Amino acid sequence: MSEAAVLPITVTVTGRSLWADARSRLLRNRAAVASMVVLALITLACLVGPALTGHSYDRVYPDYVRAPASLAAYPYADQVIPAAERIATRARARAEGTVVQGGAVRLTLVSPRPIDERLLAFFERSDLFGPARVVERAEEGRRLLVEAPIEYRTFLFGTDANGRDLLTRTLIAGRVSLAIGLLATIVAITIGVVYGAVAGYAGGRVDTLMMRSVDILYALPFIFFVIMLVVFFGRNFVLMFIAVGAVEWLDMARIVRGQTLSIKRQEYVQAAQALGATPSGILRRHVIPNTLGPVIVYMTLLVPKVILLESFLSFLGLGVQEPLTSWGVLIAEGAKNIQGAAYMLIYPSLFLIATLFALNFIGDGLRDALDPKDR
Repeated sequence: MSEAAVLPITVTVTGRSLWADARSRLLRNRAAVASMVVLALITLACLVGPALTGHSYDRVYPDYVRAPASLAAYPYADQVIPAAERIATRARARAEGTVVQGGAVRLTLVSPRPIDERLLAFFERSDLFGPARVVERAEEGRRLLVEAPIEYRTFLFGTDANGRDLLTRTLIAGRVSLAIGLLATIVAITIGVVYGAVAGYAGGRVDTLMMRSVDILYALPFIFFVIMLVVFFGRNFVLMFIAVGAVEWLDMARIVRGQTLSIKRQEYVQAAQALGATPSGILRRHVIPNTLGPVIVYMTLLVPKVILLESFLSFLGLGVQEPLTSWGVLIAEGAKNIQGAAYMLIYPSLFLIATLFALNFIGDGLRDALDPKDR
């Protein structure tokens, strides 16, 4: 009996790239994953929320100035009748028999002279009522039975000192703060990575000259630089991320330069040089891609720093202009009204704090995931 042939078993081992390994390590970090969920929810709320609140961020409600946060709709039952009677006084009449029924207010306007029905437009101009209509006329127009629908509005976060919905303005402010943080970070990362990589790879006098220029820029006071930009170009949204990004790239340039000095001595870079690759090609294909680990980590830490800088500038009055707003502007307004309306400070601060914590935890998770010493 012949022996059965034994066939070799081939096992294919599929390895994981460094980026796949980093992604796996990041997803095992519960704090980082939870922070990414929180940041995604805040971003989604800021993008979609203003369209769902029912208020425009610049709509002013004069009758609801500094209205406290409430789950119940305004106006309250005890506010309707006094408001209707005040409007009757403005219409040069006396209110009698004012009642609330079926989502509307009914009252009889009495005057010694015929009442000008055009004055009923005061009801529509009020934030509490819709267009009024005359139900009955008596005594040759000196007595009118008037009915006006009640306009109910909900202010979950209350209103600010100008009567604007604070929830809508907080979400719009989130758009501005996150946009400035992201755009300024992209500007800083782009300038810093290119500048640092060129300085580190060129070396010699070029490196010395470029880094001494960075040291000189470090000596310029940031606030003085921003004030000069505001004086020459005025306050606007674009100026903020240009001003912040034009300063924050200095740290990124030093980080990338240090990485480049180490990378350019590696064998694969020397092999590319021996094969005749151009310096720009080496920077683009070998040096810059291998510095992305620290760059990504620094980016997640730079975004909250930029948001704080923008909030600080807005607190000083150098930020975005009204009616546009940011978290820094809202916090500055809330600080002025903290005694009578503490909610104006609490809600924007909670959004800012949650965003900063989330970004910092994500940065810590990326640092641990991309650190080669922990593999």
